[in-house]
Amino acid sequence: MRDVRVALAQIAPKLGDLGANLALHLEHIHDAVGQGAQVVVFPELSLTGYHLADQVPEIALPRHAPALEPLREASRRIDIAAGFVEDGPGHRFFNAVAYFSRGELLHVHRKVFLPTYGMFQEGREFARGERLRAFETPNGPAGVLICEDLWHPTSSWLLAQQGAEIVLSVGNGPTRGTRPGAGITSIAVWRDLLRMQAQFHTSFYVFVNRVGCEDGLTFGGGSMAVDPFGRVLVEAPALDEHLCSVDLAGSTLRRARSAYPLLRDADLELLHRELSRLRRIRYDMSERGNEASPEEEDA
Repeated sequence: MRDVRVALAQIAPKLGDLGANLALHLEHIHDAVGQGAQVVVFPELSLTGYHLADQVPEIALPRHAPALEPLREASRRIDIAAGFVEDGPGHRFFNAVAYFSRGELLHVHRKVFLPTYGMFQEGREFARGERLRAFETPNGPAGVLICEDLWHPTSSWLLAQQGAEIVLSVGNGPTRGTRPGAGITSIAVWRDLLRMQAQFHTSFYVFVNRVGCEDGLTFGGGSMAVDPFGRVLVEAPALDEHLCSVDLAGSTLRRARSAYPLLRDADLELLHRELSRLRRIRYDMSERGNEASPEEEDA
């Protein structure tokens, strides 16, 4: 990867107000260019807000919608990752991130893991994404994960095995309590998760979380960037809107992957065999019905 400066745009979108949120994006894009950044990353659903409920069909956009044209044009100056609701094939609605670069829509990631528990109802509002793909950017191979995606280790592993060197992780993470001397508990949990993923996959992780309130829920912020050694390079404050930039050095990635060749030593054949075996067991796919095969009995 090339050395790259990335701007983390920790914003508070207005629920359901695409026009106001687009203006907010363009303002932060202008400021990120002023900071010398080559990439600016916005939070999950940054163009729409989070608790959309029955607004989802009204706010959803096809990936090439004219409403997104200002971001495409702005990407001639700086790469942009922004969250929106995609109106997909068959009018399935996806929680998605669009990555614009050099005046083109380069990649769209649809959230794969939709939390539908506790305060979260995403499985009722969105269709589930079905792919995890790394993609080439002007600064090197990258991947995108949206909030819950990051909590499933296989997501990061699959991106790393496809060559991703920078993982852009965006969220709408709410606050979840405090501890004396530790600040907001949820931010500390995100920090631990990101440091672990960055070390295990020897990749840069850029996490951008939103702030503000919706329907009594407060979003925590605490956006941060972590290097392949698990070191936090920059961290935005909790609760407040903030724009900060961080320099990601290709030489750091090279040192980490030389010292810890974990990706080199991954055994894809072993993984394939074991997943095939587990799949047969879980879905009762043996030819003799419930009777285990000799291979399964020996496991």
